[in-house]
Amino acid sequence: MTALAATGVVPEDFHLDDQRTKRRRGAGSWVAWLVAVIAAVVAAFPLIVIVLTAFKPRSETLSFPPKLLPSDWTVSNFPQVFERIPVWEQLWNTIAMSVGVTLLSLFFDSLAAYALARIDFRGRALLLTVLIATLMIPFQTLLVPLYKMLTEFGWIGTLVGLIVPRAADVAGIFLLRQFFISIPRDLDSAGRIDGASEFRIYWQIILPNATAGLLTLGLFNFIGNWNDLLWPMVMTNEAGDRTLTAGLAILNGSAQGVVPYGVTMAGSLISVLPLIIIFAIVQRRFIESVAMSGIKG
Repeated sequence: MTALAATGVVPEDFHLDDQRTKRRRGAGSWVAWLVAVIAAVVAAFPLIVIVLTAFKPRSETLSFPPKLLPSDWTVSNFPQVFERIPVWEQLWNTIAMSVGVTLLSLFFDSLAAYALARIDFRGRALLLTVLIATLMIPFQTLLVPLYKMLTEFGWIGTLVGLIVPRAADVAGIFLLRQFFISIPRDLDSAGRIDGASEFRIYWQIILPNATAGLLTLGLFNFIGNWNDLLWPMVMTNEAGDRTLTAGLAILNGSAQGVVPYGVTMAGSLISVLPLIIIFAIVQRRFIESVAMSGIKG
């Protein structure tokens, strides 16, 4: 074939095979695109239902059979959300809790992960085993002792009580440890030769090379705490002390015994909009950091 190509003579079968290959690739790309669109629609369908139901009047939210698109669009559900719950106070509590827990957990988790991944000390393997074993303990079993402890501290219904007990997470420590292990140890050695302390190596060498892992853990922590329902419901008593997600639970009941779906969905839309905005801002940096970490590896 090489000799024929050099002379400028290419068999007709070669052109046919090339055309078949291009057609197969084109068909494969269309199938992949169609599957991606279907998956995106399925994933976004609950959000679509929330948005459309938030603009439905009460009569349409209770109609049968249910309709996806509202016949009579209304914004009356949104003022009712602000009338029934203190939205601004709960929104501030949600932001403070999510940001506070995320920042503290990133700091403490990364410190613990650095020690377990980069420092050789006696008992390191045993300590890691014990930490991983704690993941098997259901979180619900810890609520009663945590509640009693926070009651003694006077932290029930406070932001400190919501944030401090969640300032470190074993899953986050394990995730960052695995990420730190992939960073070449030559960087540590070079820093020690230059006289850098362990904290300086951690702060100026390891963390800048672990941006993808930190962003991943930070995003998971922020979204998890923003959407958490059980923890703020148990640790707060007054509506003004709760987070927005916990406050929305109040909207699920009424004196008439009928769930106000339109009002509930309007509150859910208010709660989810900040997450969408934050993800739109962070996603490009997140993808770039993951790509760069793959290139370095």
